[in-house]
Amino acid sequence: MSPRARRSYDQYCSAARALDAVGDRWTLLIVRELLAGPRRYTDLHADLPGVSTDVLASRLKDMERDGLTTRRRLPPPGAAYVYELTARGRALLPVLEALGAWGAGELGERRPTDAVRAHWFALPLLRALREAGAAEGVVEVRLEEGDFHLYADAIAGAEEEGARVYGDGPAPGTPDARLVLDAVTCAALGRGETGLRDAVREGRVEVTGDGAAAKALREG
Repeated sequence: MSPRARRSYDQYCSAARALDAVGDRWTLLIVRELLAGPRRYTDLHADLPGVSTDVLASRLKDMERDGLTTRRRLPPPGAAYVYELTARGRALLPVLEALGAWGAGELGERRPTDAVRAHWFALPLLRALREAGAAEGVVEVRLEEGDFHLYADAIAGAEEEGARVYGDGPAPGTPDARLVLDAVTCAALGRGETGLRDAVREGRVEVTGDGAAAKALREG
């Protein structure tokens, strides 16, 4: 499938130029998934429920053309192709965080038709950690929906080659902090209805670990 011809608003405006590159449906959500590092097409499709295979393939080609992603083949025994963000793509982290904060009030109650993945709470929790003064080291998060881990100081080095903001599953090695909470509390943190330190004090978030992030949350 050949990349589509670039569509443009044809406006001499930086916001319009940005939307030329990332304004298509699914593009920013693909960026969200690739903030976890290189991912195979099948993994992306599994974590983007609702996207068709044709649309996903088209968006990935567009993003590669626009310098947001690259595609490479893993060495044996993997030998699969993976997609990953370029520095330009990783620079969209603050954009996604701002969109998440702006849209947090739209979450409300989860609808019966709403899909959910544990790692979709990564960016709101990253913001909550920074606001709590606990954005240091690796933080493991455990939800009923699954586990993921955050690189809590990721925003400072988000554009560095190979930088990851979060990852699926338990943290590699011993995390600096481990948080156990539920999706309702995650949503409340994202909406700004409570702070992470308050949620810890109220018993809505269990914190373990010996790192600076864990100590900051327990001592808050």
